Amino acid sequence: MTRGVQSARALGEKNVVIIVDAHEDIAYNAVCLGRDYRDHTLVKRRVLAGSERLAQEGIPTTGLPDALIGRVAIVFATIFVEPPVSFLGVKPSEACPPYETPQQAYKFALKQLDYYTRLADNHSRVRLIQRHSDLEAVLATWADDQPFEKHVQGMVILMENGDPILEPRQFYEWYERGVRIVGPAWSGTRYCGGTGAPGGLTTLGRELLEIMASLNAVLDLSHMAEEAFLQAVDSYQGASIIASHSNPRKFRNSDRHLSDDMIRRLAERDGVIGIVPYNRFLSEEWRPGDPKSDVPAWRVIDAIDHVCQLTGSAAHVGIGTDFDGGFGSGSIPDGLDSISDLISLADLLAARGYSPPDINAIMGGNMLRKLRAALPL
Repeated sequence: MTRGVQSARALGEKNVVIIVDAHEDIAYNAVCLGRDYRDHTLVKRRVLAGSERLAQEGIPTTGLPDALIGRVAIVFATIFVEPPVSFLGVKPSEACPPYETPQQAYKFALKQLDYYTRLADNHSRVRLIQRHSDLEAVLATWADDQPFEKHVQGMVILMENGDPILEPRQFYEWYERGVRIVGPAWSGTRYCGGTGAPGGLTTLGRELLEIMASLNAVLDLSHMAEEAFLQAVDSYQGASIIASHSNPRKFRNSDRHLSDDMIRRLAERDGVIGIVPYNRFLSEEWRPGDPKSDVPAWRVIDAIDHVCQLTGSAAHVGIGTDFDGGFGSGSIPDGLDSISDLISLADLLAARGYSPPDINAIMGGNMLRKLRAALPL
C-alpha cells in the first residue's frame, strides 16, 4: 500500500479517498503524440529520454498504471482538436495538425473518440461511463472490500472545443456516440469567445446550449471568455455546469482563469471548479524552465481554499489536472511527480484543517455529484 493511501485511511473515513480528475487529454496524447495510456509513466520517460520531443512536450505525468495506483477512479477524458490559431506556444503535432474547417475538426475528433472506444473494449480496467449504471459499476470496483487488481477506471468523454460539432443539432450524434460533457470554447470558436478571444455566446452557441440542455449534458465553462461564461451561467438549463480545469484569477491574472465574480456565479448554479496543478497557473512569477521547487504543492491547496472561502463551503471545487496537456512533470508543483501523487493532496488538505467529508468532496465527491445529476438512467 502506498504512503498516500495509508495517509488517506488515517483521515478516519470509512472509505478511502478516491479521485475524480476532471480533465486529461488522454486521446490527444495517444493519437497525436504516440503516448500509450496503457504504459506506466516511467516507460514513457525511458522511451523519450534525451529526445527533442521530451523537451517540447514535457516529461510524461500520466498513464493508466499510475492512475490506478493513485486512486484516480474516474477521469473526464477529452477529445481535443487544435484550432488554426493556438496559444500553446508549442509546435503542433505532425500527426494531428490544426484543423482548418469544421469538417476537418469533426474528422480529427472522431479519431480520438474511436481511440477511447477501442481502449475500453480491449482493456479490462477501463470502462466508458455513459449512464448511471456505468458510473456505479466503476465505483463498486473501488469499494473497501475490493482488491487493487479489481479497480477499474471510468472515463467520461469531454469535448474540449466545440468546433467538431458541425452545427448545434449534430450534437445529438455526439451524445449518441458517448460524449457527455462539452466545453464549447478553447480559443474563440464558432460557438463563443474563448481564451485570448473575447466575446459572448454566438447565435450558434445559444442554440448548442439549448440542444445540450435537452439532453442534460454537462456544460464545461473552462476556456470561455468572461462574457460568454456569464451568459452561459445565466442561460444554461441543464442540471450540471463545471469548469473542468480552471484556477482563480487571483493567482494568475489572465483571461484563462476565473475572476472572483465568475467563481461566485458558478457556485450559485451549484457548479464545480477543477483546480489545475500547473505552476504557471498557481504563481504569477513562475515561468517554464524555472525550478519546480519554486512552487510547492501547498500552492494547490491555496487555490482550493480560495474557492472555498469565496463560496462559503467545500462543495464547489475539485481537481482537473490537465496533465500532459502541454506541460510535464517539471512544470507541476514540488512534491508531485505524476498522477499517482495526487492522493497526497488529501494529506495537505487535512493539514490545512479540512474535515474528512470535505476532503472526500474536493478530491472526487463534488464532481461525482455533477455526474449523477447529468447521466441518464
